[in-house]
Amino acid sequence: MQAFHPNATHFEAGPEEQAAVLRQNLAGNARFAAPNPSGPEDLIAIDDPQEWEGFSQAVADQEGQRISQLSISGMYCAACSLNVEQALAALPGVSQVRVSAASRRASLKWDEALVRPSQMVQAVRVAGYDAVPANNLQAEQNRQKESRMALWRWLVACLCMMQVMMYAWPSYGPQTGELTPEMLSLLRWASWVLTLPVLLFSCGPFFMAAWNDVRNRRVGMDLTISLGILITFAVSSVNTFEPGPGATSEVYYDSLTMFVFLLLSSRWLEQRMRSKTAGALDELIRRLPPSVLRRSELGVFERAAVARVHAGDVVRVLPGEAFPADGVLTAGTTQVDEALLTGELHPLTKAIGSRVMAGSHNLGASVEVQVDKTGSETRFAQILALMERAAADKPRLAQLADRVARPFLGGVLLAAAGAAVYTGVSGGWVNGSQVWMNAAIVLIVTCPCALSLATPTAMLAAAGSLARAGVQVRRLQALQDLAEIDTVMLDKTGTLTQEALALKRVQTRPDLSKEQALALAAQLAQHSLHPASKALLLAAKNSRSGQLSREDLHGEFAIGDVSEVPGQGLKAGRWKLGNAAFCKMELPAPELPTAMLAHLTSADQWVATFTLEEELRPLAATTVGQLRSLGLWVELLSGDDPDRVERLGRELQLDGSRGGCSPKDKLRVVQQAQAMGHRVLMVGDGINDGPVLAAANVSVAMGSGLALAHANSDLVLLGGGLSHLVAAIEQARRTMRVVRQNMGWALAYNLVCVPLAVAGWLSPWQAGAGMALSSLVVVANATRLARMPNPLENP
Repeated sequence: MQAFHPNATHFEAGPEEQAAVLRQNLAGNARFAAPNPSGPEDLIAIDDPQEWEGFSQAVADQEGQRISQLSISGMYCAACSLNVEQALAALPGVSQVRVSAASRRASLKWDEALVRPSQMVQAVRVAGYDAVPANNLQAEQNRQKESRMALWRWLVACLCMMQVMMYAWPSYGPQTGELTPEMLSLLRWASWVLTLPVLLFSCGPFFMAAWNDVRNRRVGMDLTISLGILITFAVSSVNTFEPGPGATSEVYYDSLTMFVFLLLSSRWLEQRMRSKTAGALDELIRRLPPSVLRRSELGVFERAAVARVHAGDVVRVLPGEAFPADGVLTAGTTQVDEALLTGELHPLTKAIGSRVMAGSHNLGASVEVQVDKTGSETRFAQILALMERAAADKPRLAQLADRVARPFLGGVLLAAAGAAVYTGVSGGWVNGSQVWMNAAIVLIVTCPCALSLATPTAMLAAAGSLARAGVQVRRLQALQDLAEIDTVMLDKTGTLTQEALALKRVQTRPDLSKEQALALAAQLAQHSLHPASKALLLAAKNSRSGQLSREDLHGEFAIGDVSEVPGQGLKAGRWKLGNAAFCKMELPAPELPTAMLAHLTSADQWVATFTLEEELRPLAATTVGQLRSLGLWVELLSGDDPDRVERLGRELQLDGSRGGCSPKDKLRVVQQAQAMGHRVLMVGDGINDGPVLAAANVSVAMGSGLALAHANSDLVLLGGGLSHLVAAIEQARRTMRVVRQNMGWALAYNLVCVPLAVAGWLSPWQAGAGMALSSLVVVANATRLARMPNPLENP
């Protein structure tokens, strides 16, 4: 079984030993002994296979394997995500696990025959957290409940802190004799009583997480925090209860309550900010309505759950509602908002016969839609799956930070012990309270959370802003790679030019009419998804005369089995349809650089030539200029005629252009550039771009491209506009600047504050304030990336 645990921040027990402990814990619970639904009642529903489509996808070519997304609550740092990873990885049938503390999501691959979703949720609960399917309405309810409870804990800590500060104020600077021992003792007793609600209620999450760490033989961030809190309270309590002259010893109730208040404030604000960074994903999930008006067999529209809508149903979508599935308008005209799905800024007009997508919003009138795609087949579900996988991804920098944090907490405990020894030796072991307090200050001031959150929070914020602008990030690591590229290689057809081609001219041999030649070419073209084949099929469909008879198709013009040579053409027996080299033709190239020729031959003898014209994508020339202004080398790679590709390259002022490239040629060019030390970004669209997209340092697929191109790409331009590419590169560079700032801050904070705490130069409240604010600074800095302007507004 393979599991991914890149974000460990624990030590002592190794990963294998910790996993064994978890397995023992799970083995003691009968609910985990078999894949049959047997968990608590609130989990039985998610074991229904009909419910799985809502939060999981079947793995292609791996029968019984699924990839699911879970929303995790109760996580605060990388230590928490490691706990969840280990709990899920310990289940039989779970082969891959990735958990992101920044997005609070888990992505896991599991076997239907060995495990059930209810067992996954229960395993997370045993580890001390909670989980629900990512698309479940309960996920939002859990977040709201957690937010409300966090607010209550914060309010209790705030009120108690202010009252304790009021009681502590007279002791800060009184003159000798102003406070009698009895008065001082009374104030301390009152502070002790007011500190109890903070300790018993507000500190609940810290103590529960610490107990889970102890139970599973781990050391996590909450354990060090809890130790610091308990030591501070214990020292203060001893000094409070000490009779007589001991009442003059120090107490730290004000510092303790202030620390808890600041820490809860930091976590609450952090939670709000992280919700904004992952807002695009949550907003997309909430786009699909829970129910819709569906036409029954009697012709009456009745409310039905979206999960019960199937292909062929007719649904009515009211103004302000989202479309529940992909389909075609059959009644009404309206305006539709597709901004979050395509990046299109302005509403689009949809009339009868227009296609609509699940998740887009009906802004105008009531319309009726005949559904043809539902569930995982919709574009909405495909985009959602890409975003969910990205949200659980771990960039290399985040993994490096987590590896650095692995021994960090062990060092914290050693530093705390060292601070205690140093204070005791320097003070002659006279003041035992101060010895313990210096150890507590070291435990409090350290903050590996800032180091662990520095990268993923920034990248999630950037990915969210790009998603709203029409660029889908499939892999967070791609943002780091995108910021480092120096070479951009572009495909032509479907990338620089529109995917659709138009037939402009047909030349044939004397004994064959243009319509017959077109019909003959269509017999081959129907076996290909190439834009040229689509154009020939469309032209043949629109031609009303000169069609080949059935006798012709089984006689002189019989086609037979058709095979395709990617990037070259189609072949069926003695017939060929493709470019000049494939058909062994030596004809002059077309005059227009955006035109292309498709030749039809029989036994290598010329039969017909079809002139197809392409249109450059809007802003293609502007985009190339912007890419070059960013200091990038921009080159065109195409399988089309070399002369035509070279003329197009000159027209767009590209740094280089290569035509006649097969998929292997494109792959070789990219690999040669990489061998010379270049970082290559490849933009492609089509089945023949799959290998080169997989080999490039960063790969980008156009939103209209084939599923295979998307499967090998790191980013998808949903709107199909090249201007989004420039915005993505600029945002990636801004992201890495923010990541470097965050990493620098996190390292500098710990390098400065830990030695000060060891030397005893920090008071408890200063340690608490620094620890609470360090994570807040990192998250607040990352949130700036969520405000990227839409590239469609400023193309």
